[in-house]
Amino acid sequence: MHQRFYVLMSSILFAPLAMAIDLIPLWDFSNPQLSEQRFRTELAKSTGDDVLILTTQIARTYGLRKDFSRAQAILTEVEPKIASAGAEARARFALESGRTLASATHPPETQTDATKADARARFGSALSIAREAKLDALAIDAIHMLAFVDTAPADQRKWAQAALAVVEASDQAAAKKWETSVRNNLGYALHQLGQYDEALAQFKLALAIRERGTNAVATRTAHWMIAWTL
Repeated sequence: MHQRFYVLMSSILFAPLAMAIDLIPLWDFSNPQLSEQRFRTELAKSTGDDVLILTTQIARTYGLRKDFSRAQAILTEVEPKIASAGAEARARFALESGRTLASATHPPETQTDATKADARARFGSALSIAREAKLDALAIDAIHMLAFVDTAPADQRKWAQAALAVVEASDQAAAKKWETSVRNNLGYALHQLGQYDEALAQFKLALAIRERGTNAVATRTAHWMIAWTL
């Protein structure tokens, strides 16, 4: 259930991030091919770090399509330019490099100890860069990805709590938008640990936020998580 759960959540709960170029209207996570077309259209008229940022997102579209070799090849093409790029481009490059190794779309048999160690290092690098640059939403995304490497329920709880701490301490709107998904992930980890009262509290907090929004699918899912825990 764990992998299926995160595949579902990735499309309705994981919040968008702050960026130099506005990626939000370009992304359709249910249609990676369309997203790639949009990114390439924008890429043709972009310069500087925006080129690198858009390229990392093109690579991500291939990861969502489980073509990890192609995703890695795209990132390799721009890697020589990353060292001299700004913090956001460097953080996104490290984050997407890690996602080519470990993510919700990777088959379990590919997740060897060596692969996990490599992915963990890349996500850790993304987290370090994002924290130093005060890119809180990217820091949360990196922490969230560490939960795909450290999959034991206690580790899931640890990373969810770490992400929630960033959410609560941040004054950045993009970081605050992660609160529902982070609380949901924390609730899920607590549920897996048999801490049902604590899990229920997190799911109820997530639902309260969802009910103030307009995403009907996410709101139904939030209700379902409470029912599942009860």
